[in-house]
Amino acid sequence: MMKVHELKTVQPFFDQVADGSKKFELRKNDRDYKWGDILVLREWSNGAQVYTGSNVCVRVTGVLDQFVGLQQGYCILSISKPI
Repeated sequence: MMKVHELKTVQPFFDQVADGSKKFELRKNDRDYKWGDILVLREWSNGAQVYTGSNVCVRVTGVLDQFVGLQQGYCILSISKPI
């Protein structure tokens, strides 16, 4: 079953996902991410410690976890262009 995950994302990574040039996310796998899930990436301002109001949505197209060299409990998510 597909889930929708709302996540904080800071610059410059937010813009790179929004323009389609960044095609992956490295995340702590505390949400049991699955293929087909939707990520709602919400732009976060570290300086002001607030959301900016900008969002971008992508679909998870792959999950890499439990891989040698990847810290335990983390995963790499391949993502689609913004949807």
